[in-house]
Amino acid sequence: MKFKIHRDHFSNGLQQVLNVVGSKASMPILSNVLIEADGETLSLTTTNLDLGICARIKANVEEAGAITLPVKRLATIIKELPNSDVKVEASPNNQVKITSGGSLFKIMGISRDEFPALPEFSDDRSFTIEQSNLASMLKSVSYAQSSDETRYMLNGVYFTFSEPEDSDGSGKLSLVATDGRRLAKIDHEMEVGEGLSGSLILPAKTVSELTRLLDKGENLKIAFNDRRVAFQIHTKDEAEGFVGDILLVSKVVEGNYPNYQQVIPKETHQRIKVERELFLQSIHRAALVATDKSNSVKIQISNNLMELSASSPDFGESHESLAIDYSGPDLQVAFNPAFLMDPLKALSKDEIFFELKDEVSPGVFKTLESFLCVIMPVRYT
Repeated sequence: MKFKIHRDHFSNGLQQVLNVVGSKASMPILSNVLIEADGETLSLTTTNLDLGICARIKANVEEAGAITLPVKRLATIIKELPNSDVKVEASPNNQVKITSGGSLFKIMGISRDEFPALPEFSDDRSFTIEQSNLASMLKSVSYAQSSDETRYMLNGVYFTFSEPEDSDGSGKLSLVATDGRRLAKIDHEMEVGEGLSGSLILPAKTVSELTRLLDKGENLKIAFNDRRVAFQIHTKDEAEGFVGDILLVSKVVEGNYPNYQQVIPKETHQRIKVERELFLQSIHRAALVATDKSNSVKIQISNNLMELSASSPDFGESHESLAIDYSGPDLQVAFNPAFLMDPLKALSKDEIFFELKDEVSPGVFKTLESFLCVIMPVRYT
């Protein structure tokens, strides 16, 4: 294998695949990147067996071939090279020589034969969606994923593709995340063909990687089966050296997601329209005195007035007042301030609706764009 490449293009490609590496203790090859050179393209692949990624960048390939190299060390070396022109040459004994200006590195690699191939599967169940739409949806719900490893079914985002309910309607994609104390859900209308309804639980690590990648172009393709899901992410970053699509392949969380519908309140609540940024800032200030022992903000609603307060026996008290359009009964309820702020930070709309019932019932954030977040109350101390 022998090729020439622009330093920045090589560095950009390595940065895209750097996060998806496995433990060196389990299999040394999983700490490596598979480099495949052919024609005018360099393919870079990493995997930890649960998650794999492949990105392609442009290069001038003189001799086709493949090798695997330690990806983190390689990325550091390429980034620090003095010249933009980089020459890479692999010898039969798996040693790779990298030259750039007055710099010369010789790195020992491992044969590609030991590298686990990314899985292939039928894409009979596949969908296309705009990257910006999916990025916005993931941001709207991913903060509500559970980090409790004993509840592995909740350690991810639940995707549901639904066919139209009638002949004149359109299908939709729903994303849900919950940790048992809060639940976020968002819907997006999209084309779902007959017989293509299905669902999957996308692991939290994959959610993080996918979110990071969703700014490369216009569309992406999603294909999945009962065990794996693939995201084919179209990229327009030719100036950064990328060509074709970035492929992200992941195992799904196996099992049935809990029936989240029963968590969403059915009865009508008192609905309050609030300015998102103003509400967020007020909660943030009120929570400045909260501590681990008294981590709650009390919300009191009365005629055209919302009051937020928090207190800590070791620190002090805080109080915030907001004018609102409200003429219902007086209400008082307390919440974990982080659970209130997370959806407010994730949303972009200026006006949202906050629904309350009483001090023991959950609060619900809603927007007019098919988003809701259910938050369980806490006892105010």
